[in-house]
Amino acid sequence: MGITIQNITGNTAMVIWPKMASCVDSFYSIMYHPNWNSMLSSYSRKSFQKEERVPTTRSSFVVENLTPLTTYIMCVTCQSANPSSDQCRVFNTLERDPASASNTKKELALGIWLTSSMLLLIIAAVLLYGCLHLLCRRRRERLQEQNGSSKQEHGEPWTKSVAYASEESSRHSQQTRDTEEKHLGGIQLATIIENPSVCNEPVLPSSKSRERVPITGECSPIN
Repeated sequence: MGITIQNITGNTAMVIWPKMASCVDSFYSIMYHPNWNSMLSSYSRKSFQKEERVPTTRSSFVVENLTPLTTYIMCVTCQSANPSSDQCRVFNTLERDPASASNTKKELALGIWLTSSMLLLIIAAVLLYGCLHLLCRRRRERLQEQNGSSKQEHGEPWTKSVAYASEESSRHSQQTRDTEEKHLGGIQLATIIENPSVCNEPVLPSSKSRERVPITGECSPIN
């Protein structure tokens, strides 16, 4: 069975083979291997690096992902046994296709762009989180300052009212004591007037009534 290799590029090659009515298997085996050396390699199935299987209804197949400027051997057989030499062909791939090189550059540029975009998104997310955290902290500090000032404003009138009430209470107590002392001095004086014999006994007046009532037993003449 003679096979033909056509449309060879840097990465692909098309293999064509004639249909065989004697093929009892349901598939064709397409085997190929790079850097082929007929002196060192055999046609054993284990010697081939890759193998593709296609239905027996087909008579051609495009092999992809080949290496540019590389010598390949490709064999097609309709049975699971080892291929023979007339079922194989050796060919060389061409240089890298300009379109393929352009696609590779585009893929590389796309990968770099995606990576850069992800990094920028991560940096933006970190910065946004930091700004929000800073704003929340400043707002919390402002609320705490406002609460503290409001408490202080509410506390000052209460302190003033307490001080004023304490002062009024002290003043009222002092007035009450003065009134009681005056009343006590008046009672003692009235007692002396009504009962002159009391003058012989010393009277202990209060601190403010000592000037008005004599301490000794002598009574002052009353006009």
